[in-house]
Amino acid sequence: MSPETTSPEAERVAEGGEERPRLWRDASLSAVLAGFVAVVVSYSGPLVIVLAAATAGHLNAEQTGSWVWAISIGSGLTCVLLSLLTRMPVITAWSTPGAALLVTGLGDYPYSEAIGAFIVSGLVITLVGATGVFGWLMARVPSAVVSAMLAGILFSFGVGVFTSLGSAPLIAGGVLVAYLAAKRFSPRYAVLAALVIGVALGAGSSQLHVRLHQVQVAQPVFTMPTFSITSIIGIAIPLIIVTLASQNAPGMAVLAASGYKPSDRLLIGSTGLASTLLAPFGSHAINLAAITAAICTGSEAHPDPRRRYVAGVSCGVFYLLIGAMGSTLVTLFAGMPKQLVAAVAGVALFGALMGGLSGAMADESDREAALVTFLVTASGLTFFGIGSAFWGMLFGVGVHILLVRGRPRRKLPRPRTA
Repeated sequence: MSPETTSPEAERVAEGGEERPRLWRDASLSAVLAGFVAVVVSYSGPLVIVLAAATAGHLNAEQTGSWVWAISIGSGLTCVLLSLLTRMPVITAWSTPGAALLVTGLGDYPYSEAIGAFIVSGLVITLVGATGVFGWLMARVPSAVVSAMLAGILFSFGVGVFTSLGSAPLIAGGVLVAYLAAKRFSPRYAVLAALVIGVALGAGSSQLHVRLHQVQVAQPVFTMPTFSITSIIGIAIPLIIVTLASQNAPGMAVLAASGYKPSDRLLIGSTGLASTLLAPFGSHAINLAAITAAICTGSEAHPDPRRRYVAGVSCGVFYLLIGAMGSTLVTLFAGMPKQLVAAVAGVALFGALMGGLSGAMADESDREAALVTFLVTASGLTFFGIGSAFWGMLFGVGVHILLVRGRPRRKLPRPRTA
C-alpha cells in the first residue's frame, strides 16, 4: 500500500537505520496548503448541491445542518485516519453525484426512509469493499451505461448555468466567464474563482442576503431510520452505483496514477463504514475523492511522494474544523441568490458531466444503450415512486443485452495461404 517511488528517508527506514518518520517531521507548508485548497474547492461547489438536495427534500435548518456536519466529519475522520494508516494522501469527500441524485429524488420519500436507504447503501458499499468484489461488480454493468446514468443525473445542473442567464445575466454570466478564464490559466482554482466572482457580483447588485449574527457549533440530529422497498430501489441502488463507479473508481485511479498502490478493501470498506455510521445524522455517502485528490497527490503537495500523506491529514483536519460549524455554513449559503447557487453548482459539475458524456460514447457498440440510459435518466421519469436514475440504468442494461450480448460475433476471415 505504499507508493512505488520511495524517498531516501524511506530507504534508511527499510535498512533499519532510522525510526519511521513522524507526522511533524514530514509536515511541510506546501502539503498543508494543498489540503486546505482541496477543502476550499470541496465547499465552494459540491456543498451547494447538498443544500439544493436538502431544500428539495423539505429539510429544516437543523436537519440540513446535521447533514453538513455528518458529511464533513465523515470526510475529515477518514482523511486523517486513512492517510496516517497508509502513508498515502487519501482524500475523501461526500458523493457529489449522489447529492445531485437526491435533488430530484429526495422529495419523493419521507426523510426517515431516505435515511434507511442511506444505511442500506453504506452497508452494501462496505461489504463490496471489504470482500474485494469491487472490480468484479463494476465489470457486470457496462461502463457506458454507468457513465450515461451519471451524465443524465448531472444534465440539469449543466443546463442550469445557462437558464440562470435569463433571470440573472450579471451573476450567472460572471460565474461562467470567471470559471472559463480561470480554467484557461489556473484550472485548479476555476470553481473557487467562479464562486468568488459570483459572490462579489451578488453583493454588488444587492442580491446577497447573508446575515451571520453569531457563529454556531453544529448540532447533530439523529433520525430514526425506516425502510421501504421503494426507497431502497429509488435511492439506495442508484446511490450505490454512482458512488462506486463515479467516485470510488476514479479516486482509486488518481492514487494509482500517482504511483501509489491503494487497497480497495481498506479504502472503500472504510469509507462505506463511515457512511453507514453517520447515515442516521444525514450523511448520504462518504467516498474517495478524485478531483480534489489530484491536488494532494501531485508534486505540488511535496516533491517526495512519501511525504504527501501530510496533505491528506491536513485536508481532514480542515474538514473537521469547518464541519463543526455546519449550521453557520448553512446560514451562509442560504443567503445566496438561487441563480448564483445554480450557476456555481453547474460549473462545478462541468468536469463530471464531460466525463460522463465522453465515457458514455467511448464504446461504439454500446452507444445506443448509453443514449437510452442518458435520455431516460435526464427525463425525470418516475414509475411506482422510483426515480429516473434506476430506470435509466435498467433500460440501458436491457438495450445492452439486446444489442450487444445477444448479437452473434462475426467470424474473422481466415488468412489466405500461398
